[in-house]
Amino acid sequence: MLDIYTIIFLALAVFIFVRLRSVLGQRTGRERPPYDPYSRDTARPPQPASDKVVPLPERPVTPPGAAAPVDDVPPAYRWEGVAEEGSATAAALDEIARIEPDFDAKHFLVGARAAYEMIVTAFAAGDRRALKDLLAKDVYDGFVAAIADRESRRETMESRFVAIEQAELQEVTVRDRNAQLTVRFVSKLISVTHGADGAVVDGSPDTVADVTDVWTFARDLGTRDPNWKLVATEAAQ
Repeated sequence: MLDIYTIIFLALAVFIFVRLRSVLGQRTGRERPPYDPYSRDTARPPQPASDKVVPLPERPVTPPGAAAPVDDVPPAYRWEGVAEEGSATAAALDEIARIEPDFDAKHFLVGARAAYEMIVTAFAAGDRRALKDLLAKDVYDGFVAAIADRESRRETMESRFVAIEQAELQEVTVRDRNAQLTVRFVSKLISVTHGADGAVVDGSPDTVADVTDVWTFARDLGTRDPNWKLVATEAAQ
């Protein structure tokens, strides 16, 4: 015989069992295994990213002692390889660039090399027409006088460059927008002068001579004429 208290306890146990079953559910054999944070779930395909998620670029981190970002690197010295920074030559080049921002000293030296070779060979050949466009009037007059003197003796001259080994700026000045750039040329040259009878009167056709010349080119800045002209020559000691 069950007394009233036993019946109450049995009813309470059944009630508790039913509530737990509804809350916890029951095992069917198809449950997912417990989550393991140290293993990768390779069976589950990757989920596509939402269209509303925009990935942000990673911010570069500069480790201690590493080079600074490119934006923090100061600009290169403009006259590198042409003039020493802080020198009077560099200051004069800055003044030229202030008046003519496109001025390029290295490009000028390339042109000076070409002009040097053209003038030397034109003088040897007596080519007055070629010299006229490259020389200032007083220098042209001096070259023409030397050519005429040579021709009066019926002498001929031949000059041939083996190499122009160096062309470097020696001095730069700017006065009243007139720029003068002095260039020191070091070259190897074969030069010979023949007399009227063909005999060698100066130089040698078989000897390569080391020649150093200091020439000054000039032009007025800010004008339409881009040509530099030779205004002075001297042989270096």
